[in-house]
Amino acid sequence: MPTASNQPTWSDTALTALAPAIWGSTYLVTTELLPPDRPFTAALLRVLPAGLLLALYGRQWPARDEWGRLAVLSALNIGAFQALLFVAAYRLPGGLAAVLGAIQPLLVMLLAWGIERRQPSLFTWVAGVAGVLGMAALLLSPATRWDGWGVAAALAGATSMATGTYLSRRWRPGLPVLPFTGWQLLLGGLMLAPVAVAFDPPLPALNAAQVAGYAYLSLAGALLAYALWFRGIARLAPVAVSSLGLLSPLMAVALGWAWLGQSIAGTALIGLVVVLGSVLAVQWDSNRRVARPEG
Repeated sequence: MPTASNQPTWSDTALTALAPAIWGSTYLVTTELLPPDRPFTAALLRVLPAGLLLALYGRQWPARDEWGRLAVLSALNIGAFQALLFVAAYRLPGGLAAVLGAIQPLLVMLLAWGIERRQPSLFTWVAGVAGVLGMAALLLSPATRWDGWGVAAALAGATSMATGTYLSRRWRPGLPVLPFTGWQLLLGGLMLAPVAVAFDPPLPALNAAQVAGYAYLSLAGALLAYALWFRGIARLAPVAVSSLGLLSPLMAVALGWAWLGQSIAGTALIGLVVVLGSVLAVQWDSNRRVARPEG
């Protein structure tokens, strides 16, 4: 039975929520600041410098028997996910990519049910589905442009991140949060390097805005955000962490309204409220179930 010291708190939820809030700026930075048509280079420059900094700062090596699982987690959470994320960001409207990514909490529920035989409550299922529907109401329109490869990348990325989130709690090695985060970013970046070299054109001479964009994605979008994310995975239920990921497109919408003059009204506003309600409902139900475990 959980003790008071390891039960999740709303402060843990709030700190974890900062990660997807930061990630919500990825689409704006990618489209407004970065050179076009270099998704794998963007992913590489986002995670590899951050991983090096955290690994050097932590100066702790995983145990010999932990390397295999750490490599799998690095691929799921960083290497594959980041590559697929930027492919989707370049090929799809941000709204469509976000709606497809909103299935992550449902995938985590299915993993917990299928592997641990831990059936989520009907309340959590309904909240998860409501999050997807709310995201669709908020972000989709009849004019939404569909791209087959972009849709496939978004769905594969959602599956990769959901699986990585679930296994990060189940396979957590004996490392503190910062080294655990740093090694994943470093290994994931090394996985991305040959892909970026093979498929992306070389970077042009970068101006100050582009350098700032890459620096922001690495320091805030990878180093800080992933440290908060993996801290949350260690403290919250996987489905609760995954549900917080829905805050990322909400932040993207808010930034689009503030910086690009995009409007939020009518059905979109209802969708925004539904998504927020879905996130809060999943957090409440997950915390309640941990505080009062069955049996």
